[in-house]
Amino acid sequence: MEKTKKDYYEILGVSRNATKEEIKQAYRRLAKKYHPDMNPNNRKEAEEKFKEISEAYEVLVDDEKRRLYDLYGHEGVSQKFGPDGFTWKHFTHTDEWRDIFGESFDPFEFLKRFFEEESIFDIWTRPTRERKRKVVGGNIRVKMKLTLEDIADGKEKTFELERYEKCTDCQGIGGKGKTICPVCKGKGEIQQIQRSAFSQIIKIATCHYCGGTGKIVKESCKACGGSGRIKKKKIFKIKIPKEIIENNYLILKGEGHYGEDGKGDVIIEFEEIPHPLFLRKGLDLMVEVPIHYTTALIGGEIEVPTLKGNKKIKINPGIQDGQILRIKELGLRRYNSCGDLLVKIKIFFPHSLSEEEKRLLEELRKLSSEPPPPPRYPIEETK
Repeated sequence: MEKTKKDYYEILGVSRNATKEEIKQAYRRLAKKYHPDMNPNNRKEAEEKFKEISEAYEVLVDDEKRRLYDLYGHEGVSQKFGPDGFTWKHFTHTDEWRDIFGESFDPFEFLKRFFEEESIFDIWTRPTRERKRKVVGGNIRVKMKLTLEDIADGKEKTFELERYEKCTDCQGIGGKGKTICPVCKGKGEIQQIQRSAFSQIIKIATCHYCGGTGKIVKESCKACGGSGRIKKKKIFKIKIPKEIIENNYLILKGEGHYGEDGKGDVIIEFEEIPHPLFLRKGLDLMVEVPIHYTTALIGGEIEVPTLKGNKKIKINPGIQDGQILRIKELGLRRYNSCGDLLVKIKIFFPHSLSEEEKRLLEELRKLSSEPPPPPRYPIEETK
């Protein structure tokens, strides 16, 4: 029987609204905890756990993979990994291991020792050159609660959040006075060589000390502490699209955290607040309206609530309890479609009658031209 895969957010111990920075911090902490060398008495389990957290990190730190996972779960990202699922050839963050375990850490030797999958070595069999890694700001996820009225009317909503913005004191550089990087000597890249008895594997990688620029700042910016960005509050005003439905997303491109190579996005997830009166059934709305038994018998006119105010409708004589009347195009709108208002009739019978009411009803019973039907086998109601 196929093993059920655990939730990626649960594996890393972060919330579904976690920022990219929070996901990175969680991975760093768990990577140190489950490094196989740190668990000599339980190495096999540590190897499996290390691969599990690396798979979760690969998905959640990548904007496109995370979007697919949030929408469709594991099935959504399976196309990224192929029929055999996640293997180490799909992991694109081995360069970050040096930041976690130190500059002397060798990703190739680590994978070779602990994860002997044939697919690993496809990556390392020829000289390779890494591209400079782009530093794009992280996305910000916001949950926004909406009423039916908000959705129906496309109202404006205002909300506030904190985001990292470009430091104006240093213009995002992180300091002042640039000098040659002491690690790569201004080249922006470093060469790594692995030798064996039969071959030599060369990898040219981006210098992690200067980020591939070949230069570093002499004096860190006091305002941002050298990070090149500072946290600020930002107020947004958006108009709710009338086409929105629950669990839909609205993406504000370029309004997320600042990064050296571009800004992230603000992703707004809408959550509908249950209405006290209307039950939503797709684009249709349903409301239960009690009517007096005399109106049910002889007909008349009643008022029913809608999202746009009360509306008068006609009740035909002899209407039945539980009967549903459909009022066209008074539901919710989505693109070129519009739902209806479903009015469920509930016949109201008073709990007590005056003597005069009893007398009149007794006379009415004597005059009735239609007797009740005979007993019958119970008909089970279909739900």
